[in-house]
Amino acid sequence: MNLLITGGAGFIGSNLIRHLIDKPEISKLINLDCLTYAGHLENLEGIHGKHSRYVFEKVDLREKSEVLRVIDQHDITHVMHLAAETHVDRSIAGPGDFITTNINGTFHLLEACRAHWLGTTKDQEPKTTRRFLHVSTDEVYGSLGDSGSFTESSPYAPNSPYAASKAASDMLVRSYHHTYGLPTVITNCSNNHGPYQYPEKLIPVVIQSILARHEIPVYGDGLNVRDWLHVDDHCAALWLVLNQGRAGQTYNVGGHNEMANLNLVQRICDLVDEIHPALGGHSRDLITFVPDRLGHDHRYSVDASKMQHELGWKPAHPPEFALRSTVQWYLENQSWAASMKVGV
Repeated sequence: MNLLITGGAGFIGSNLIRHLIDKPEISKLINLDCLTYAGHLENLEGIHGKHSRYVFEKVDLREKSEVLRVIDQHDITHVMHLAAETHVDRSIAGPGDFITTNINGTFHLLEACRAHWLGTTKDQEPKTTRRFLHVSTDEVYGSLGDSGSFTESSPYAPNSPYAASKAASDMLVRSYHHTYGLPTVITNCSNNHGPYQYPEKLIPVVIQSILARHEIPVYGDGLNVRDWLHVDDHCAALWLVLNQGRAGQTYNVGGHNEMANLNLVQRICDLVDEIHPALGGHSRDLITFVPDRLGHDHRYSVDASKMQHELGWKPAHPPEFALRSTVQWYLENQSWAASMKVGV
């Protein structure tokens, strides 16, 4: 297996590389990343430049010829496509990069794989040994009321430019399987948390605000609900889907762990106060309600029963332990957090 991971210097990508780097099935692991504001090689300390099977390619997916070069030069057999612009607030303020990266970038990657895997007769290796895994989000399904969960057959109804760009890329991936026979599979995952998440996202924002004794911003009434999953459980799911998922299929990956944003923030406050009592406690007093995000989806809930029934996957980290370990990691890695230039 010559595995390409796109976006490997980002949050989920760097955790995925750590999860996979010693897998005996992998001969070569290529990390393709253009190192935007949210991609940092510091996330791969101990691996980048120090592991024999690891190669870094600083390439932007919007550079079509460079994407094809990477696929050809490294004879890529498997792709785990995570590279994307992901922050909803940024997509509302400026959607352009989300369109060019998430849609056009995915198109360039699909075209490169199609050319390398299907476009030559000299390659007699069966297509079934190749796999293109497209990693997407539950946000493509839109918003739920107070009951029900997204399944793989839920209609797409994206409500933010970010979600729309991911929905479009999902459709491209699906079309390349049905039109060209490219062995693709799609995952749609709920909210992740864990180490190395760029501190513009909710959980690291809350932790950093508590440590600085700054106000903790909570959108609207704080009752928007999200399903949370530890990034290590997501990485385990992705490896299973890459190896055992059926081509042409979609798999939803969820944590069975719904929480209102306000309840999550309150729990983080309590954990920081418990783990770091020198701060003086009462971190809940820092919670400040701010005007709601435009088009803020009310609730996400993911039915991951297909993953469990077909592939035997379910989250290994109990929710309370997972959240505590995430908070502990940020408290113990403030030098990393300080090195991130938020807002760039």
